Amino acid sequence: MEGRVAQWVAESVPRLTFDQVLDRLNHLTRPYHKNYLAMYSSWLGGIVTDPALMMIPMDDHLVHRGDGIFEAFKCVDSRVYGLSRHLDRLERSAKALSLDVPVNRSRLEQIILETIRVAGVRDCLIRLFVSRGPGGFSTNPYECPASQLYVMVTVLHETHQDKYNLGVHVKTSFIPMKRDYFANIKSCNYLPNVLMTKEAQDEGVDFTISLDERGFLGEGATENVGCITDTLEFVVPRFDRILRGITVSRMLELAGVLVEMGILKGVRESDVSPEEVRRAKEMMMFGTTFDVLPVVSFDGHPIGDGRPGPFFRKLLGLLREDMRSGSEMVTPLDE
Repeated sequence: MEGRVAQWVAESVPRLTFDQVLDRLNHLTRPYHKNYLAMYSSWLGGIVTDPALMMIPMDDHLVHRGDGIFEAFKCVDSRVYGLSRHLDRLERSAKALSLDVPVNRSRLEQIILETIRVAGVRDCLIRLFVSRGPGGFSTNPYECPASQLYVMVTVLHETHQDKYNLGVHVKTSFIPMKRDYFANIKSCNYLPNVLMTKEAQDEGVDFTISLDERGFLGEGATENVGCITDTLEFVVPRFDRILRGITVSRMLELAGVLVEMGILKGVRESDVSPEEVRRAKEMMMFGTTFDVLPVVSFDGHPIGDGRPGPFFRKLLGLLREDMRSGSEMVTPLDE
């Protein structure tokens, strides 16, 4: 017994003082920290660039209940793409959750752009979080005195060129879709999305796509899907059951040029069955970080001739040109 007590004493958990914690934070470095460039925290009241300080209180409802919303967008060549539309969607999500954004729209844009400037790079990924805030550990949202804002700027990792040249592989997912009400809110409750990403990696494919209870296509973990049908229409799953992606929504608008030129017959939202996808000329994934990727196989079946097709290249070109232009989608960082 005495030996066991002595072992317990030797293995007791350290009790740290405030100064000891600060000292440990000062020496706390991890390899992935090199990707963290800058963070604004309303809880701290400003911007920090030391990754060890990029923390959120444990009692923030965002942490222990997923009670918060977020957006992710990118800055390319010092141009923030889709900022206005991402903030529009953030406001819709906030309204659906009765969650107050702690600053007005003008101030929010100022904070985002200044945090990017502090990061000191021309290309980056920005994640914007609005939380219910700290104040307790129950499910009661009224225990939190004030909502909080966090803006995280990280390195934008380029998608490997092979994904564009050779295409990606997709399977249907076994993870149930979110119900309609929650599917249209970009909340921080992303457990199904995490499981879909795990599922894709475990299955050895690039993405998995959810199916609704009727067997129609939904969305990926963080991506939208679309196809060029055998009747030359650009079709995406209906947005009443899934999150309206900013990238794919803009792609639907830009594809109108191809309709005007007679290259496409039409553009529409619709129920999309796996059988329709297998008959499609092309299938594509749409997302913030990679823009557009060609799908060359779906559930083991080749799409088209099993290679990236001409419509993928046209759509990717339209989107990339939209990012370079002075369209309403672009917010210059240096203004």
